[in-house]
Amino acid sequence: MKLVIATIQDQDADKVIASLHEKNYRITRIGTTGGFLQQGNTTLLIGTEDERVAGVIEVLHRDSERRTRFMPMATGAAPNGMALYNYVEVEIGGATVFVLDVDHFEQV
Repeated sequence: MKLVIATIQDQDADKVIASLHEKNYRITRIGTTGGFLQQGNTTLLIGTEDERVAGVIEVLHRDSERRTRFMPMATGAAPNGMALYNYVEVEIGGATVFVLDVDHFEQV
């Protein structure tokens, strides 16, 4: 048995969860916040048999979009003390996935 831990963007969560439910995966959804951009994420915990992990990864690839955003980056200060910003393009989204072995599973 495996535990798939997947962190995705909030805006992809409903679509991913619906697709996983259609394929009879059981999911626990946890609201999380990313450390770099401080944006809302969803972390999914998916327990499944070893041979079904590929199906989870397939859904995540298909339904978790990568996007580009322009984020402000401080570049200095004006003579009056106001911060000056440049905007840099960053790629966000997709899924960050960990697959862990499960030694014991019990549902009570």
